[in-house]
Amino acid sequence: MRPTQPLYRRLRRLALTTKQVNGGFYKGTGSGSMGRHTKHGDYVIEWHKVRTYVVPRELKDFKLTPFVTRNMEPLKGKFAGDKKGGLSGQRYLDLWKTENGVD
Repeated sequence: MRPTQPLYRRLRRLALTTKQVNGGFYKGTGSGSMGRHTKHGDYVIEWHKVRTYVVPRELKDFKLTPFVTRNMEPLKGKFAGDKKGGLSGQRYLDLWKTENGVD
Protein backbone atom coordinates (compact mmCIF):
# COMPACT_ATOMS: atom_id res chain seq x y z
CA MET A 1 0.00 0.00 0.00
CA ARG A 2 1.39 3.40 -0.95
CA PRO A 3 0.30 6.81 0.32
CA THR A 4 -1.48 9.20 -2.03
CA GLN A 5 0.45 12.12 -3.57
CA PRO A 6 -0.80 14.82 -1.13
CA LEU A 7 -0.17 12.58 1.86
CA TYR A 8 3.29 11.68 0.56
CA ARG A 9 4.19 15.40 0.31
CA ARG A 10 3.23 15.90 3.94
CA LEU A 11 5.22 12.86 5.02
CA ARG A 12 8.38 14.21 3.40
CA ARG A 13 8.20 17.36 5.55
CA LEU A 14 8.28 15.43 8.82
CA ALA A 15 11.50 14.84 10.74
CA LEU A 16 13.72 12.02 9.54
CA THR A 17 13.73 8.68 11.28
CA THR A 18 16.58 6.20 11.39
CA LYS A 19 14.72 3.92 8.99
CA GLN A 20 14.57 6.54 6.23
CA VAL A 21 18.32 7.17 5.87
CA ASN A 22 21.53 5.18 5.64
CA GLY A 23 23.36 3.58 8.55
CA GLY A 24 25.36 6.64 9.61
CA PHE A 25 22.38 8.64 10.87
CA TYR A 26 21.95 8.80 14.66
CA LYS A 27 18.99 10.81 15.87
CA GLY A 28 19.75 10.92 19.60
CA THR A 29 17.47 12.32 22.27
CA GLY A 30 18.67 15.92 22.34
CA SER A 31 19.72 15.59 25.95
CA GLY A 32 23.45 16.22 25.48
CA SER A 33 26.24 14.97 27.68
CA MET A 34 26.96 16.31 31.14
CA GLY A 35 30.35 14.69 31.50
CA ARG A 36 32.69 12.05 30.12
CA HIS A 37 33.62 8.43 30.58
CA THR A 38 37.04 7.56 31.96
CA LYS A 39 39.20 4.67 30.81
CA HIS A 40 38.32 2.82 34.03
CA GLY A 41 34.58 2.83 33.30
CA ASP A 42 33.66 5.69 35.64
CA TYR A 43 31.67 8.75 34.66
CA VAL A 44 32.96 12.19 35.58
CA ILE A 45 30.46 15.05 35.66
CA GLU A 46 31.80 18.24 34.11
CA TRP A 47 29.93 20.93 35.99
CA HIS A 48 30.30 23.57 33.28
CA LYS A 49 28.11 21.34 31.05
CA VAL A 50 25.32 20.84 33.63
CA ARG A 51 22.20 22.86 32.90
CA THR A 52 21.06 25.22 35.63
CA TYR A 53 17.65 26.88 35.71
CA VAL A 54 17.15 30.20 37.45
CA VAL A 55 13.90 30.47 39.39
CA PRO A 56 12.40 33.97 39.69
CA ARG A 57 12.63 35.41 43.19
CA GLU A 58 9.06 36.64 43.51
CA LEU A 59 6.79 33.90 42.21
CA LYS A 60 3.63 35.59 43.49
CA ASP A 61 3.89 38.39 40.92
CA PHE A 62 5.19 36.10 38.17
CA LYS A 63 2.92 36.10 35.12
CA LEU A 64 3.54 32.54 33.88
CA THR A 65 1.59 29.81 35.63
CA PRO A 66 2.85 26.33 36.57
CA PHE A 67 1.53 23.13 35.01
CA VAL A 68 0.21 21.97 38.39
CA THR A 69 -2.17 24.09 40.37
CA ARG A 70 -0.91 25.60 43.60
CA ASN A 71 -4.20 24.74 45.32
CA MET A 72 -3.59 20.98 45.17
CA GLU A 73 -3.23 19.24 48.51
CA PRO A 74 -0.26 16.89 48.96
CA LEU A 75 -1.08 13.22 48.57
CA LYS A 76 -0.93 11.10 51.68
CA GLY A 77 0.55 7.60 51.68
CA LYS A 78 -1.16 4.49 53.04
CA PHE A 79 1.25 4.11 55.93
CA ALA A 80 -0.91 5.17 58.87
CA GLY A 81 0.33 3.81 62.18
CA ASP A 82 3.82 2.99 60.91
CA LYS A 83 6.68 5.00 62.43
CA LYS A 84 9.01 4.65 59.42
CA GLY A 85 6.33 5.32 56.84
CA GLY A 86 6.98 3.75 53.45
CA LEU A 87 10.52 2.71 54.38
CA SER A 88 9.53 -0.03 56.79
CA GLY A 89 10.43 -3.51 55.56
CA GLN A 90 8.04 -5.16 58.00
CA ARG A 91 5.15 -3.09 56.63
CA TYR A 92 6.02 -4.20 53.08
CA LEU A 93 6.07 -7.87 54.12
CA ASP A 94 2.73 -7.55 55.92
CA LEU A 95 1.11 -5.95 52.85
CA TRP A 96 2.56 -8.64 50.58
CA LYS A 97 1.21 -11.42 52.79
CA THR A 98 -2.28 -9.92 52.91
CA GLU A 99 -2.45 -9.34 49.15
CA ASN A 100 -1.02 -12.71 48.12
CA GLY A 101 -2.65 -14.87 50.77
CA VAL A 102 0.62 -16.45 51.88
CA ASP A 103 1.44 -16.57 55.54
